[in-house]
Amino acid sequence: MLITDTGVPERYIDTDEWGGEVMLRLDDGWCAALDRNTMMCTIYEKRPLICREFEAGAEDCLTERKGIATAYL
Repeated sequence: MLITDTGVPERYIDTDEWGGEVMLRLDDGWCAALDRNTMMCTIYEKRPLICREFEAGAEDCLTERKGIATAYL
């Protein structure tokens, strides 16, 4: 959920079933702001708090990355 206004462009924002603002996910399940070629955030400087708190290399990150290897084969 987007708790604070960090300047995320409207085209990357969706509304969840409870009416809260969340990052838009595309049909492949990945964030709409993720560049699929580089696997880097296209709005890094304006990313929401939840993304800022997601620590690269942490257990959650490593779990997500396991799916990346096969997602684009």
